[in-house]
Amino acid sequence: MQSEREAMGHTSLLSARGLSKSYGALRVIHDVDFDVQSGEVLGILGPNGAGKTTLFNLISGDARHDAGELTFSGTPLRHEPSFQRCRRGIGRTYQVPKPYGGLTTFENLMVAALFGARRTERVARAEAAQILEDCGLVHKANQLASALPLLDRKRLELARALASSPKLLLLDEIAGGLTDEESHELVELIGRIRSRGITIVWIEHVLRAIMAVASRLIVLNFGEKIADGLPQEVIVLPDVRRVYMGIEA
Repeated sequence: MQSEREAMGHTSLLSARGLSKSYGALRVIHDVDFDVQSGEVLGILGPNGAGKTTLFNLISGDARHDAGELTFSGTPLRHEPSFQRCRRGIGRTYQVPKPYGGLTTFENLMVAALFGARRTERVARAEAAQILEDCGLVHKANQLASALPLLDRKRLELARALASSPKLLLLDEIAGGLTDEESHELVELIGRIRSRGITIVWIEHVLRAIMAVASRLIVLNFGEKIADGLPQEVIVLPDVRRVYMGIEA
């Protein structure tokens, strides 16, 4: 059945229908439906254990869904591995940064550009240099990734995802551990990324950061979607206040 937006002629960049995932008897994602439209910033909220990172793993190909369907740019993803999804245009960051520790910051970006985006070496170098500047990492370009402090590894995590030239960028708690000033800089950077036409889905616990840029919010609890709508409307819903902020309605 067509969604209302599809019936009006707007095709979603990413669609999930009946998406479910269990690990043994533990149900992590259950019968989740959502659409992500091109150009929007979708925020995903929920308490620890709500299934947010598992949802990202299903989208990126780091895990396989048990039931339901995922569609990206009109094509069912089925059980494609993560590297193929990256080449389709799905880039992501991880809550715990995972750089190639034995490579420099610049070399990490080159790997993403050459093998993720499949750029030529000349184009990859130019794009990597620009991304280093955008993410504030120019002065760390020749430093081994393993020697970077945590905040710079988070910047590198975002930079690597951008170097793969994503159409859809999945951000997993990228603002965690940042100071107020750094969080403000991150919000500005994400605004610039969005202005380039990159669609963003962002899991975050730093509420002020995600509220500053999200055009829509989804809230998960125990693997089920309990809210979906405009940020200012979702955040005041009694169920959301209770499960996410611990405030009784």
